[in-house]
Parts: sequence; C-alpha cells; structure tokens
Amino acid sequence: MRIITLTLVSLFCIITLQAQTTGTVYENKSLSSNILKIERKYSIYLPEGYESSDRTYPVLYLLHPAGPAGTIPNHQSWFHYGNLKHYLDKAVEEGYIIPMIVVTPDANLGTKRISYFNDPEGDFYFEDYFFKEFIPFIEQNYRCRTEKGSRAIAGASLGGAAALQYAIHQPDLFAVTCALSAAVRRYDSQYLKNRYPNISDEALMEWYKPYDVFSYFESLPDKSESKTNWYIVCGDDDHLSSNNALLHTTMKSKGIAHEFRMHNGAHDWPYWRSITHEFLVFVSDTFRK
Repeated sequence: MRIITLTLVSLFCIITLQAQTTGTVYENKSLSSNILKIERKYSIYLPEGYESSDRTYPVLYLLHPAGPAGTIPNHQSWFHYGNLKHYLDKAVEEGYIIPMIVVTPDANLGTKRISYFNDPEGDFYFEDYFFKEFIPFIEQNYRCRTEKGSRAIAGASLGGAAALQYAIHQPDLFAVTCALSAAVRRYDSQYLKNRYPNISDEALMEWYKPYDVFSYFESLPDKSESKTNWYIVCGDDDHLSSNNALLHTTMKSKGIAHEFRMHNGAHDWPYWRSITHEFLVFVSDTFRK
C-alpha cells in the first residue's frame, strides 16, 4: 500500500510539474473587422503563468504560408502543421527562449485568395486591418508589452514576404523580423496576372512598388542603419532559394546587418519545423536585449 501511495504521489507531482510548464493555445478566437467587413479569426499562445499573474509579455506576430499543397493554410497552420506549442513549451522550459505571447492571424479569404496585402482589386485591405485593427486589438485585450523592443514579426512563404514588407512599411514597430522561405520576387507580370486577372499590367506595376523588397533595399544608401534585426532563412531545395539568396546579397551589398541561413530542406512544413527552434531563439535573444 505504501509503494502504491508513493507511486501515486510521484505521478501527481509529475503531472503538476508538466501543467506548470505548459502554455495555452486558443485556436479559434475572432474579432469583427470594420476594414474587411467580415469576422477574422486568429489563434494565440499564452505562456505558462499568464492566467495566474499580472505579468506582461513580449509578443510575436507569426504569419502562416499560402500552402503547401495538401494543407489548409490559416491561423491554425503553425499549431497543426508546425507543432508550434510543443516547441514553445519545450524552449521556455529549457530556458532557450523567454516566455512570450505568439499570435497567428488568418489571411485566408476562402476560395478567392490568401493575402496579406492591400489587394489591388480593392476588396481585401489586409495590411490596413493588420496595423489599424488587429495589433491594437491584441494589445488592448492581452497583456502585451507595447514598446518596439518587445514586438516581433515572422512568417513562412507568403507570410515570410509579408513579414519583410510589414517591417519595411512600419519600421518603428518591430524589433525583429524573421522571413522563413520568403516568397519574395521582383515584379512578375504573369504571376500577378494569375492572381489578379482583372487588373491591368500598368495598375499592377504601380500597386506592386511598395511590396518589391528588392527595389526597396537597392534604393537605400550604403551602410544604412537597420531599425529591425533581420533573420532570413531558406531550404536549399526550395524553388525560392535563389530569390532568398539574392535578397541576402542585395542586403549585404548595402551593408545592412542581417542573419542569413541556408539549410538542407524544401518549401514545406518539415523544413519549417526543423528551423522553428532556431528562429524562436533569434526572436527571444532580441527581446532579451
């Protein structure tokens, strides 16, 4: 009987310890957007201790990709395919990263498209929504630290390109920007016409100018001071690897401080899972500073 009792006590202690070091994910939160004129969902990770304290936390806005094929790309992607909660819990418990809030917004407009842009067709101003409604809503409803040094943005594929573009458009908001296999490209008429068949080439060229990250960095003076810590990573088997490498060389030619990594991997969730620990540590190290 004593052995059974000790075993039960030990088991209870283990379960209690595990509960104490586990964050909470709310996968289907939503807010009503006046800009988009629809309800928009998001998922949010709240670190262990959030519910039982008055502590404030740094926040990472993490953008989902537009794929890959066979997946459902939305606000749940990073938790369903990326196993994000596991990585966050483990890294916090082992002291690799500091506790942080992680928010994943939904940029999926159903059967029409996935977009983080203010679209040229004038019916989906996601970037305006993100900055004017979404971030203020998160900071008003959760205990986020609101100074620049405690705010980060990251994303994969289309979300990685948007992370770069958002950091360029709002240079005073984010302390760190992580672009994972970013879908960056120069103006590509055929690619954009496939996405927006009802818009003329002239209108698309004008609309795309603020989203062309290559032209932005090329236009900067040499040795420009960065207002964010840049982290760029891609798999060597990714069809976008050459674009990401070009982004690296463009930034390097201008003397813009950044981290660039090329690993073995493709444009898929196994690769993004393999680099999750690495980019979370980079984000956390920036927060620590």
